[in-house]
Amino acid sequence: MKIVIVGGVAGGMSAATRLRRLMEDAQIVVFEKGPFVSFANCGLPYYLSGEIDEREKLLVQTPESLAARFRLDVRPNHEVTTVFPATKTVEVVHDGKKSIESYDALILSPGAKPVIPPINGIAEAENVFSVRNVPDIDKVMGALEHNPEQAVIIGAGFIGLEMAENLKKRGISVTIIEQASHVLPSLDEEMAAFVQEELTKQKIEVITAHAVTAFENGGKALRLDDGRVLTTDMTILSVGVRPDSQLAEKAGIKTGLRGGIIVDEQYQTSVPDIYAVGDAIVVKQQLTDEDTLISLASPANRQGRQVADVIAGLSRENKGSIGTAIIRVFERTAASTGLSEQAARKAGLPVEVIHVSGKDHAGYYPGATEIWLKLIFDPKTGKIYGAQGVGEKGVDKRIDILATAIKGGLTIFDLPELEFTYAPPFGSAKDPVNMLGYAAMNLAEGLSQSIQWYDLPEELAKGNQLIDVRNPDEWANGHFKEALQIPLFELRERLNELDKNKAYIVSCHSGLRSYLAERILKQAGFDVRNLDGAFALYQAVRPEELVFPDK
Repeated sequence: MKIVIVGGVAGGMSAATRLRRLMEDAQIVVFEKGPFVSFANCGLPYYLSGEIDEREKLLVQTPESLAARFRLDVRPNHEVTTVFPATKTVEVVHDGKKSIESYDALILSPGAKPVIPPINGIAEAENVFSVRNVPDIDKVMGALEHNPEQAVIIGAGFIGLEMAENLKKRGISVTIIEQASHVLPSLDEEMAAFVQEELTKQKIEVITAHAVTAFENGGKALRLDDGRVLTTDMTILSVGVRPDSQLAEKAGIKTGLRGGIIVDEQYQTSVPDIYAVGDAIVVKQQLTDEDTLISLASPANRQGRQVADVIAGLSRENKGSIGTAIIRVFERTAASTGLSEQAARKAGLPVEVIHVSGKDHAGYYPGATEIWLKLIFDPKTGKIYGAQGVGEKGVDKRIDILATAIKGGLTIFDLPELEFTYAPPFGSAKDPVNMLGYAAMNLAEGLSQSIQWYDLPEELAKGNQLIDVRNPDEWANGHFKEALQIPLFELRERLNELDKNKAYIVSCHSGLRSYLAERILKQAGFDVRNLDGAFALYQAVRPEELVFPDK
């Protein structure tokens, strides 16, 4: 059997190597239009700053090593330009010469290509770059030899922020422009606010809710939609990717969402004996069963292995993806899995949300740092829709656990039952994931009622009274304008100051003490709700609405 694979890297090479392990006698040919068939594209930004110190470390495998180890016929700089399904052949161009290659099964793994927005003057700009592969990063490295002083990143997604960090580490002044209302648009606003705070701390200028409308002076000036003009020595485009599906479309293969290749549960396209995997295919969002595009390495590797199993005769099924991702931005880590709150609400799901803060390990052990976790779930069934986390360290562990819980069908009621390794240097006796479960259960079972940060202004406008139960020294360092201060340790003795005909909202630093206050007030007959995330969360997302006496 002869299997031809178009495209290497995660999906294509995972398919090729798995096929060899299953089919020793198969002829396996891999065509890669670029010079490198197996490289670490997720590591490209870190090569800029020297954190990855050698270019060769980005090159995972070579055609020679793949031939020696797996007896694969890997051909870089070979572009498949046409597929002929009727004759089961492909046209290949190499060094300007065309040839025809036959196949019994064809796997398309063309990946995705950067979106180049139709901005006036972009074609004439000579200092604009995108980053998707090793030749791309080589061009950026070449530009750095001219010692640029100012760089602009258009797009504050994962790649954009990684590029911003590593350019800044080279001593370059960096400005980020994001059309959405906040950085990392895949995260909800209040969680992304912690990342934006870190960018500002690192002296990176962040411009949100604005777009570039024109490149001027050969790309050395950028005009924004509010009329501002920014000067730049180099600009990195990071506004997203789209499926590289032109080859499939030309072959008559059906495409769907944003041009993504449509495949069935066995990765079969609409054309017999042609399969597709990786960033170019439409997948199911496992939580909603809706079509989506997920350009991540882990799903692509899984898909490559599974399509190889299918071709080899094993029973495998593409179950979809939930989209689990993580990023480091200087001293802060942000990660997410599943649906954001915004996506869950947009899908019309019954949504409840809870935020908790905790430490990455026991608070009394040196070096403990804060983690914020957010859980999005169904308050009736306890089904977990998604989770997000931000902190200095330990975020990866918690989001990986929650991603596993979602994949395994666990609910909020299972989270307190999860057992984790515990010793002071590694965790807490009640891990933040356990605490998420406890807090979510309190909401689901009616022991607590909460409001979100974005609801607070409206609730106060309705006449609800905010009570801040933090200690006086905390209040002195910053507080809500409208809050009544009653420290938690005084609350029971001061209940007579409150009106049972009035509705109250309680807040503390992060939500724990205000939950305790809520329970005290509820059992005393008061109408009360807890401000989820409390002062610390509100301070991250809307600091301008708070009072800071020393400022």
